Amino acid sequence: MTSIPEALLWCLSAGTAAAVVLAALSIRARGQRAGLRSRLSAAEEQNSATLHSNTELSARLRATEAEIRHLAETRLPDLTLALAHPHVPIPGLMDARFAGTDADRALGAVLEQVGDAITKERARVDAAAQSTLRGATTTIQALLYQLQTALQEMQHRYDDPNIAQDLLNADFLNEQALRRVQATGVVCGAWPGLTREDSYLAELVVGATSRLRGYDRVQVSNQLRDPVAVVARAVEPVAIVVTELLANALHHSHRELPVTITLQQGNRGASVIVDDYGVGMHDDEIKAAMELLAGDDDLLLTQLGDPPRSGFAAAGQLVRQYGFGVHVEPSPYGGVRAVVYIPGDPLLTVLDESTQPMSVMAPLPHRSGVPDRSTSVLPTGTATPAAPAPAAPAAPAPQPGDRFEAAPPVQTEGELPRRRRRRPVSESPAGEESAERTAPLPPRSPEETGSRWAALQRGTESGRAAVQSEPPRSPEGNPQS
Repeated sequence: MTSIPEALLWCLSAGTAAAVVLAALSIRARGQRAGLRSRLSAAEEQNSATLHSNTELSARLRATEAEIRHLAETRLPDLTLALAHPHVPIPGLMDARFAGTDADRALGAVLEQVGDAITKERARVDAAAQSTLRGATTTIQALLYQLQTALQEMQHRYDDPNIAQDLLNADFLNEQALRRVQATGVVCGAWPGLTREDSYLAELVVGATSRLRGYDRVQVSNQLRDPVAVVARAVEPVAIVVTELLANALHHSHRELPVTITLQQGNRGASVIVDDYGVGMHDDEIKAAMELLAGDDDLLLTQLGDPPRSGFAAAGQLVRQYGFGVHVEPSPYGGVRAVVYIPGDPLLTVLDESTQPMSVMAPLPHRSGVPDRSTSVLPTGTATPAAPAPAAPAAPAPQPGDRFEAAPPVQTEGELPRRRRRRPVSESPAGEESAERTAPLPPRSPEETGSRWAALQRGTESGRAAVQSEPPRSPEGNPQS
């Protein structure tokens, strides 16, 4: 009887122990399940974060690829265009999220390096082109000068008016070609190619006028107080600049409208003022013209347009090299006013008209309109006060058959000699003068005709083209050509 309860007790004890073990195992299993569940949740979150990061990286990679394509397809082509035309804008980043990032700095470095490489290559190619043109224009210019000399010799050799006219036409065409070649060479860094002696400013302007078509529309007014001349080394450069400004004025104004040139003398130099009545220039055109006339050292041929317009560029190079100035502005007459300012020191001088008379083709100065002449303003030594010139005595009117000799220059104290009107001197004795004047002129011999024609040509070489429309005038003629 006593053994049964003990057995039950042992069974109960064993059951209790098993229950405790099972409870412990259950608790442990629940803990493991909770840990597994938390780790699974963390893994899911990590996986989600990884997927999101991969999505962002893919989107950023696509955006970077788009920026690279934008750089290659848009920004670099616009950069090359902007280097030739500064007004063309260069686009920025397509995606603003890259601003200030390493990708932005890398793309900017690519643009900078490509721009530097293109600029250096353009300069190298342009320098090679200028060198080639400089050599070619120098050779062509020398040949054209030789042709000009040959045409002048033929003008002196033949006295047939038809042949003379044909030679003048050929000489004028040669002058047109020479001007084009000369301007192109100057733009490319060549020397103007001609050495001349000290020349009166009025003669220089007339010579520049004779190089152009439409020279008969140019009206020259000489307001100089002194016989102002340009020193030898600057004569041809100033002539080229005046020619190009005149060419621009004639080209952009109607063929029936005049172009006026006024020679003015200031306190420190002289000015050549060119006014036209043409279409004028806009503000941006005047700005571009002034940039060319400033004579930039880095001027490229590709900046002169297509076809290249070398006139203002050539003037700018000469302005920079020789030290005079050119200014372009709207004219009061609606066209364009161009002013060439030549400083008295060191580019101007005063010549003695008694030893080196001015050409009859040059306009006489309007000295009668200046009531009081002040001190000399040009580099002729110390400035001395000058008194007004006395009126010259009236000369008898020339008659048929008279020959002309130069009258001695009138000179007053404190000023240079003045040119006077030539007086006629009869070839016959005084008693036979009136009868000879009424007698018919004898026919000229071929030798006399040739001599007179040669003298005429020598006296008008500075304005050869003007002979086509009118004969040389006397010093008392109209000063406007």
